[in-house]
Parts: sequence; structure tokens; C-alpha cells
Amino acid sequence: MRPGYLTSGRLVTVLAVLVIVLAIACGVSLAFGSERVPVGDILAAMWARASGGTSPLSPEHSAIVFDVRLPRLALALVVGASLSVAGSAFQALLRNPLAEPYILGVSSGAALGAVLSAVVFAAAATGRTMSAFAGALVTIVVVYAIGEGREGAPTERLILAGVIVNAFLSSAIIFLMTLTSEAGLRGIYSWLIGDLSGSSDALWPIALVTLAGGTAIALCARSMNLLMLGERDARALGVATRRVKVVVYCAASMITAASVAVSGMIGFVGLVIPHAVRLVVGSDNRLVVPASALVGAAFLALGDTLSRTLFAPREIHIGVVTALIGAPVFVYLLRRSW
Repeated sequence: MRPGYLTSGRLVTVLAVLVIVLAIACGVSLAFGSERVPVGDILAAMWARASGGTSPLSPEHSAIVFDVRLPRLALALVVGASLSVAGSAFQALLRNPLAEPYILGVSSGAALGAVLSAVVFAAAATGRTMSAFAGALVTIVVVYAIGEGREGAPTERLILAGVIVNAFLSSAIIFLMTLTSEAGLRGIYSWLIGDLSGSSDALWPIALVTLAGGTAIALCARSMNLLMLGERDARALGVATRRVKVVVYCAASMITAASVAVSGMIGFVGLVIPHAVRLVVGSDNRLVVPASALVGAAFLALGDTLSRTLFAPREIHIGVVTALIGAPVFVYLLRRSW
């Protein structure tokens, strides 16, 4: 699809609207749950914390908002933005609207690292996160090495390499899970289907990786627009296609690895959000990339709110919620666009 003409006024207007939507989603996430807290009181409490005044919230409500919901919201925003930006990058890089962050096996690599650390080394949550990230990094290198040909890594070779590596790693994960105890199996399974209720100690490192990777992808947005026209045409227009593909591939894989390492495998965010954004705002990646980050963050924040409130005080895994929402929405978008 040829990118449309983008003006600075349209870019600012669209992003401003999405920032407002994101702010509303954040307010809903902080206010709703098994215990409802008025939004006005939350805003007043935040101002009181910043200015040193008196908070209108009770100690119980203050603990719920600032110690439980706010760290979880921050994690949802980072993960949602990273998966959506990675999805937009892969869809542009592979010139396939059905591409998504897990297509190249990065998530399976992260999952294998986490399962290996839990089963073999009995690592704690922090060690599991580091092992997941390391597993994803190794997978990135392996997939690109397999997919690289004489002229770089063609789209078809990368996809095939990802499918092959993904199948192998999935089998290895199943094998390792058969070796663990029932109690350990429950914890691993919970992590594999997506979970935002864990420790937020890794939030800042993950946020920095996401910011760096997202910035690298955004800087390549114009070149990605030209790559969507075809590699030969892009090369004729002066794009260093191999360098751009390596940068975008590595950056998108890194932020996917970071999100999977801290939250498990949350599906459909990187597939549905960029696809929906392209249908609404067009295919210019200079707008699609930042818009996907904002919409993905808002989507996961609202999805996490649903996971906490639908059957409160019981909680549904966020991966289940995103799948239940994302699958029918994607079918609708697919029928509408094709």
C-alpha cells in the first residue's frame, strides 16, 4: 500500500487525540477494579503527593492506587507500546499486514529461556526475566543467521527461518515442562499465557529498551515507507535497504524480547493494533509508528482493567483477554479491508 501524504498538522492532530485517549484509559485503569476509586480523588492525591499536600484518599485506597494499580498500569503501557511498535515495524519490513512480533520466533526464544531457568536452575522471577531476555537475543541472532542470504535477509527467508526456529523452540518448551513439578508447571503456564501481575522491578530497564528500539524504528520510518514499495525501487531511490532492514529487525526483535521477558506472551496486540491504525490513519510509518505505540498502550491498559474487574476479585490473565478481544476484532478488520 502506498503511503499517503502526511502534513505536520495532521501528525500533531492525530497524536494529540490519541494522547487524550491514552489519558482516559489510564484514568479508567486506576479507578476501576475490585474496589472503585473516584478519578477526581486520584488526581487530587497525585497533586497532593507532588505538592506535599493532604491526600483525599484513605490509606487503603492510596495503597490500591499507588502500590498496586499504578505499577501495573505502567507495565501495561510499556508492554502495549512495545508490542504495537514492533508489530508495525514487522508489517512494514515484511510487507505483510498479517505479520506480528512473534512471527520470527522471538517470543518462543524468550519463553524457552524463562522455562529453562525455572525448571533447571529454579530461578526467581528476576532471574527468569533475565533468562527470557537472553533467550530472545540468542533467537534473534539464530533466525537472522539462518535467513541471511547473499544479499542480506530476504523477507521470505526470514519468515521461513522464524517458522522453523519457532517450531523447534516450542517443542523444547513442551519437553522442559514435562520435567517440572505440578506447582512449577502452574507458574510457568501462567507466565506463558501473559501476566502483568508479577514484579515491576524490571520496568525501567524494559522501558529504556523500548524507548531506544522505538526511536530507532521511528527514525527509519521514511525508509520503511519506501521499502513497502519494494526493495528494488527503494534501493533505486537511495535507501540502504540492508542497513535499514537490519536496524528495524533488530530493534523490533529487541523490544519484543523485552516485553515478553517481563510479561510473558501476550497475543494479538502486535497484530491487531498496527493493522487497525493503518486502516484509520493510512500507511505512512511516520504516523503509524507513534500512533501504534499510543493505541497499543491504551488497549493493553483497558484490557488489564477488564482482566481485573470482569470476575473480581478473581483475575483473568491478560493474554486471554487480548485474545478474546483481538481475534473477533481482527476478523472484522480482515473482512473490511479484504
